[in-house]
Amino acid sequence: MELEPGKDIVVNSWAELQSALFDHSWDEKIQRFRSSFIYRGTYSKDFNLSTSIMRIGSEYSKLEPHLLRNFRKYAHNNASPGDSIWNWLAVAQHHGLPTRLLDWTYSPYVALHFATQDLSQYNQDACVWCVNYVRSRDFLPVPLKKALEEEGSNVFTPEVLSPVAPSFKALKSFQEEEFVVFLEPPSLDARIIHQYALFSMMSDVTAELSVWLQQRPELYFRVIIPASLKWEVRDKLDQANITERVLFPGLSGLSEWLKRHYTHS
Repeated sequence: MELEPGKDIVVNSWAELQSALFDHSWDEKIQRFRSSFIYRGTYSKDFNLSTSIMRIGSEYSKLEPHLLRNFRKYAHNNASPGDSIWNWLAVAQHHGLPTRLLDWTYSPYVALHFATQDLSQYNQDACVWCVNYVRSRDFLPVPLKKALEEEGSNVFTPEVLSPVAPSFKALKSFQEEEFVVFLEPPSLDARIIHQYALFSMMSDVTAELSVWLQQRPELYFRVIIPASLKWEVRDKLDQANITERVLFPGLSGLSEWLKRHYTHS
């Protein structure tokens, strides 16, 4: 399938869905199927890429440092990830604190799970956002590009980001133009590992990634899954073992999987 940057691809079958999600993954340089895209699934195509912190009120930009500072102050000792603010931010996001981070995955199937897990939303068309995280490096400030080049990586870890940008203020100071950083979290638990997860983070807490991407359509496309196709996608994901039982290890994930598995349309 020939991809048009910034385009919505509406699929009408499981086969078309596979083509939309995988046909772009051939890497000519290494002669292997290695995608340069990451994925985020939502149950509604109408959702943008606003962050959880944007939804706590109009003063959210002023509240961000206070939220994180108090999270660090009251967190249990066994939750301490060290001194890096980016480790703390990942831990906070992982445990539900409103942050500027957005969850992504390297796995198209994990993204499809999140697009189809909520049975109460099967009247809505779902969406998988697909973003070229490798090409997004072109828009990074020079010091951050250099840090990735020296590491030989396409995404940051807290250990790579902290020496060059140890704070929110330092991250924003590199350039006036907004940019996005992709950050792999520490392996906090099996959930992070099984979901093949990473985060996006804008240089300014008030910046919205979907708006930023619309100005750079060469970096993304969206796959739209009609409501009528959701049950087929869900059933085939279950058959492929892409379920809550696997993605959310533990009794809660097991219970969610069983509840959905035995629910009829």
